[in-house]
Amino acid sequence: MAEDLHIIQGTKAEIYQSLIPQINALIDGEPDLIANLANVAAALKEQFNWLWVGFYLVKPFGSAQDDKELVLGPFQGPVACTRIKKGRGVCGAAWQNAVTLIVPDVEKFPGHIACSSLSKSEIVIPLFKDGEVFGVLDVDSELLNEFDEIDKRYLEEIVKPLSPKEELR
Repeated sequence: MAEDLHIIQGTKAEIYQSLIPQINALIDGEPDLIANLANVAAALKEQFNWLWVGFYLVKPFGSAQDDKELVLGPFQGPVACTRIKKGRGVCGAAWQNAVTLIVPDVEKFPGHIACSSLSKSEIVIPLFKDGEVFGVLDVDSELLNEFDEIDKRYLEEIVKPLSPKEELR
């Protein structure tokens, strides 16, 4: 597929329904996880023009087998926090609980990590391989209440085919 996206106008659901086959065509047959994460982040940023779209990956950081944290991966937007501990902020909570979190107002989320003061709302979707969270998709908006169940449904669909083919280091 050509690397150009067909950007459309319409309802949020119509936009996702147009975007998902394009994203799938971009990642189909590409075995490299980082390349796929980069293209997904770019496609979402280009279509929706959110403040920040990116991925954090679960990686070891210490000598103990359970010493892991989220480490910044491919993203589009302003510079970002590099490392996030399990349970900290929206990303760490989504990882810890293995659930999608929609935060209408980040100022009201206990322990929110303010990587950008421009961020007003956020959605974080965990990425799974073999039932374990290996990363998260993090999306921030400059608008309050930007994300809803429609975003949750379609973003969860978008991340389903993303899975590392080899061990993350």
